[in-house]
Amino acid sequence: MANLLSYVLFLVLRTYAAPPEFIQVTPAPENPGNETFTPSLIPPPGTSKHAPHSIIIGVRKGGTRALLEMLDIHPEVAAAATEVHFFDWDENYGKGFDWYREQMPYSFPHQITVEKTPGYFTSPVAPARIHAMNSSIRLLLILRDPTERVISDYTQVYFNRLENHKPVQAIENMLVKNGALNTRYKAIQRSLYDVHMRSWLQHFPLEQIHIVDGDTLIHDPLPELQRVERFLDLPPRILASNFYFNQTKGFYCIRSDGHERCLHESKGRPHPPVNNTVLRQLRLYLRQHNLNFYRLIGRSFNWQ
Repeated sequence: MANLLSYVLFLVLRTYAAPPEFIQVTPAPENPGNETFTPSLIPPPGTSKHAPHSIIIGVRKGGTRALLEMLDIHPEVAAAATEVHFFDWDENYGKGFDWYREQMPYSFPHQITVEKTPGYFTSPVAPARIHAMNSSIRLLLILRDPTERVISDYTQVYFNRLENHKPVQAIENMLVKNGALNTRYKAIQRSLYDVHMRSWLQHFPLEQIHIVDGDTLIHDPLPELQRVERFLDLPPRILASNFYFNQTKGFYCIRSDGHERCLHESKGRPHPPVNNTVLRQLRLYLRQHNLNFYRLIGRSFNWQ
């Protein structure tokens, strides 16, 4: 009797812990005795796992999570749940493409699979590795004002260190070293869009890289997502009714399939104030890189 009760309790917990379409209940035997029975997880009928048809390659703190969550509204998109870091981490890349495919979600034949790992854009090895997997893959790159991106990058690290009880430094101490702008600071390096874009254009034509305006996505998501739909040859299914502005959070949230959801509370954190002189130095340094980037892609943005 104790074994049977434990088995029933196990089934109840499993049912509430996983989506119903992934649950298969194995009937309890008439006389379980001391045998152990484990319910098996099965994918929905007719689904399988595929290497991604499109990858969101970056940029870190550019809005990649928002883009993936909003794109996931589309019924013909199957989005990977986590950042896989396959093409930028040697340890994962060494596990092979079969391992990579297993990290993807189950999808139906009419769906495309989309993965996002922001670290790909700034990785020196990711462009060649992705090209080796699929030279015709469609890439999504979401960017925002590079100065704001630097501050957002610092803010994320700042709060992560606080949560892990590690010492933190003021942003000016990170941006300035020996009286000059610390251009070796990783957050600044990640905002040199022209430098990283050149690496990607060595392996992919510009027509295969769709650039999403991250600043526009925050304030008016629908037009940007409609452009993504066209780039990915998806039928138009994302509507204005899929979004609503959350006054408390200060950005758009998602309404889909009768449910509402917002990005994690770590998104949209307020930025710290930055010394005006230091901020001007940062903007001045990034300005030429921005102009170089505009020339590379034949397009400009309203970045300060």
